[in-house]
Amino acid sequence: MEPFAIQKLSGWGRWPVEECRVYRPEKRRAACDILRTCEGPLIARGLGRSYGDAAVNGGGSVLDYTRLNRMLAFDSDTGVLECEAGVSLAEILDVFVPRGFFLPVLPGTKFVTVGGAIANDIHGKNHHVDGTFSRYVDQLTLLTPAGETLTCSPAENSGVFWATAGGIGLTGLILSARLRLRPIQTAYVKADYVRASNIDEALAVMNRSDERYTYSVGWVDCLSKGARLGRSVLMRANLAAPGDVPHGADPLRPRKKRAKTVPLDFPAFVLNPLSIKAFNSLLYAVYPSVEGKIVDFDTYFCPLDSIGHWNRMYGKNGFAQFQATFPYSERGGLVALLELIGKSSCASFLAVLKRMGAQGPGMLSYPSEGYTITLDIPMRRNLVEILRKMELLVLEHGGRMYAAKDATALPESFAAMYPRLDEFREVKARLDPDNRFSSTQSRRLGITPAREDDHGK
Repeated sequence: MEPFAIQKLSGWGRWPVEECRVYRPEKRRAACDILRTCEGPLIARGLGRSYGDAAVNGGGSVLDYTRLNRMLAFDSDTGVLECEAGVSLAEILDVFVPRGFFLPVLPGTKFVTVGGAIANDIHGKNHHVDGTFSRYVDQLTLLTPAGETLTCSPAENSGVFWATAGGIGLTGLILSARLRLRPIQTAYVKADYVRASNIDEALAVMNRSDERYTYSVGWVDCLSKGARLGRSVLMRANLAAPGDVPHGADPLRPRKKRAKTVPLDFPAFVLNPLSIKAFNSLLYAVYPSVEGKIVDFDTYFCPLDSIGHWNRMYGKNGFAQFQATFPYSERGGLVALLELIGKSSCASFLAVLKRMGAQGPGMLSYPSEGYTITLDIPMRRNLVEILRKMELLVLEHGGRMYAAKDATALPESFAAMYPRLDEFREVKARLDPDNRFSSTQSRRLGITPAREDDHGK
C-alpha cells in the first residue's frame, strides 16, 4: 500500500479545514495503486487554489498531484503540448513564453495545475472572446474509478470528456492532457485603463467596447454607495506587438520582479470596512484613465502572484471567495448584490468584474453569458448568513455560482443553477457506480451521496 500522511487541508481561502489522508505519488503506476487500495472516497488535488472545499475530503483520501508534473512532448509547428496533469500553468509559462507561446486561457493565478484547470474548466479575462480552458484541450487521459485508462476528447468518449471538463474531479484521475498553446510575439499587452464613476457607467463602457479587446477585466469598489455604487477601474488589453515593447527590453523575457511575501497572518482588526474603504479610495486614485499602456504578462494577468501567501492578509480564520454570473438581462441582480454587500459592510477589496461569453459544452462548466463578479469576504461570525443571502439573490435573478469559489451553497441551489446536473450524474453513475470519487464539496452540494461521518456538511 502506498504511504500517506494525515493532514488538515483547506482551499486557498483557508476555510473550511478538514482532516484528510494525503497521498503524493511520483509515478502514474503509484496513482493506480492508490486508487485500488486507498480507504474511503478519493479526490484529486493540485496546488490548492480552489477557494472552498472542492479539493478537500474530510475523513477521506486526497491524491496530491504536485509530483506528477512532467512535460512529455511538444510540437512547435502546432503548438500542442502534452504533459502530466500536475504540471502547473506557471511551469508552462516559464518554459514556453520565451519560445513564443502563451496559454490560450489564463485565470487570475498561474499557480494552477493543468488537471485542476480542466476539472474546473477555468476561464480568464478573455472568456468573452475565447471561451474556457477545455476548448483548447485536444485530448486527455483519464484513470477511471474502475482502474481503466481511458482516452477522451471532444470526438472520442466525448460524454466522459465533457463530464470531466468542469466536473470538479468526480469522474476519475486526469493523468495527462494535450493542450494547444497560442503563438505570441511578445510577453506584453497594450492596455487601456478607464475609470467608471459607478456600475452603470462601467457596464455601459464594457458593453460598448469590450469587443475591441481580447482581454477585459474591471476592479470594483464594493463599499461605495449611492451615486458611486460600483465605481470601477476597467483594464482592457490586446497582445502587444514587438514595436510596442519598451526600448531595450527583450520582447519575450520581461524583467523579473522581486517577489514579496506576507510573512504572517494579519490580525483580524486590520481588515475592516474603514481600512478597506481607504484602500479602495487609494486604488481608484492611482489608476487614472490612460490608453496604450504597455504592461508585462505577470502584472496584467496575475498581479497577486507576486505576493507569496497573500491569503494570510485575511488572518488565520481565512475568508470565503464568492463568484457569480448574472445574465445580461439581469443587470438589476448585479446592482442588488453590490447594495447587499454595501449594507452588510463586507470588507472585500479584491472585487473583479468581467463580461462572460457563451456557455461552453462542459456539463458542469461554470461560465455562462452575462456579468460575473468575484468577491473576497473575510471570515466573520455571520459570514454564512451573508453568503446565503447572496446565493438566494443569484437564484432569484437566474444566475449561477462557481464551484471553485464556493464553500457554502445548498444542494437545491446548485441543482437549479446547473441544468445539466442530471446528465452529469448519469455519466458518473456509469463510470463510478460506487462513488469512489467524491469530496467534501460534492457531498455538500448533493452531487454525490453524503457519508454518515459528514455531519451535515
